[in-house]
Amino acid sequence: MPKSSSRPLPEKANVLLVGTGGREHALAWKLRQSTHLGTLWVEESANAGLLDLGRPCPEHIGATLDTNQKFRLKKFCDEESIDLVVIGPEAPLAEGLADLLSSERTLVFGPTAAGAKLEADKAYAKQIMRSAAIPTAEGRVFTDHESAVHYLEQRQEPCVVKASGLAAGKGVVVCSDREEALAAVEMIMTDKAFGEAGDSVVIEERLEGQEMSVLALVDGHTIWILDPCQDHKQVGEGDTGPNTGGMGAYCPTPLATEQMMEKVQRDILVPVVDALRRDGVEFRGVLYAGLMLTPAGPKVLEFNVRFGDPECQPLMMRLEGDLLEILWRTAAGTLDEASFSFKPKTACTVVMCAEGYPGSYHKGMTISGMEAAAALEDVVVFQAGTRLGPDGTVTSNGGRVLGVTALADDLRAARDRANEACGLIEFDGAFFRHDIGERVLAPA
Repeated sequence: MPKSSSRPLPEKANVLLVGTGGREHALAWKLRQSTHLGTLWVEESANAGLLDLGRPCPEHIGATLDTNQKFRLKKFCDEESIDLVVIGPEAPLAEGLADLLSSERTLVFGPTAAGAKLEADKAYAKQIMRSAAIPTAEGRVFTDHESAVHYLEQRQEPCVVKASGLAAGKGVVVCSDREEALAAVEMIMTDKAFGEAGDSVVIEERLEGQEMSVLALVDGHTIWILDPCQDHKQVGEGDTGPNTGGMGAYCPTPLATEQMMEKVQRDILVPVVDALRRDGVEFRGVLYAGLMLTPAGPKVLEFNVRFGDPECQPLMMRLEGDLLEILWRTAAGTLDEASFSFKPKTACTVVMCAEGYPGSYHKGMTISGMEAAAALEDVVVFQAGTRLGPDGTVTSNGGRVLGVTALADDLRAARDRANEACGLIEFDGAFFRHDIGERVLAPA
């Protein structure tokens, strides 16, 4: 179990940032503003925006999940005097990268594999929530297809079917009737649409209400709640179509009243940190609670153990403070000594995607107009699925290509500016949702 570090933040700290997407570009963008930053190392396979901000690791190092590569990475951290490792994505956390790289010399921002299990195993998360009496949807876990089908055949109510393992935010199917639920179980457990993540499924009651993302920094004891966000998962306008990794987000959300946030802290965040500690886990990193705001109060849809993507982008746009110091203190167990706040404005991120996403899509589309978009007042174009060509051309290299983020006095103005910026960017087949934030701007 990690202990608090008495080691002060170095005058110049070398940082290794693990991850290659839009979340990591936003973190790197904010880290570059720190007066304490020494060398910022990024993965050799990082997107074009990240490579513009950091120094790529040697090609043979990478940050892959291969065991041999992991130990090469540990050796690299020692040789390059890495002071802080910041792990962005969930998969390396679940694979135990934080356990491997943490040492007397190197602090790691991100939970151990035992802590990451809260996201990597939805069945385990349900068990934790039940043991701590955390409000969540009623549900059951199934490890074989036949039992899941038999259970659904006894039910009439709408439900949600989830792959229990990691599925990049796409392993959740919201079902309106029994037929849809049976098809979802078939897709996840038999067709293996999400691979081994679907070896077991969680079938839950379908909750109704607005969704809200609450992210908190946790250093094992201190919990510092960040301004709440609202994510938009469905691919289509008006929240239609299949789930994606996230089509856009804004921060803060007016859904979060002071009374509600007190309840979230008291009934959800504190109990889950305590429950993990009873399991022998001193959680350090980001604790993300995806909530449904039901008539009976907020209930947990899922826990994540890292910054959300795209929630990280509007959070970083509004953050006032030294991100490197904040992450260091979280990893060191001294978060109570940190100082930061958020700008009294709204940030909105609109995700530009490749045609076909979240299904199959083409790569290699030349992207133009990013400079014109970034020239707009208070607009930053965070890159996600991009690649830098040998001639300096930026091309698409993923389903979610860009996270165009704008800061303004209110949500409508921020969204309008982000949409305007998206309109200046072009690549073949590009699309984005124009209605991010509409749930609160024009509630049904």
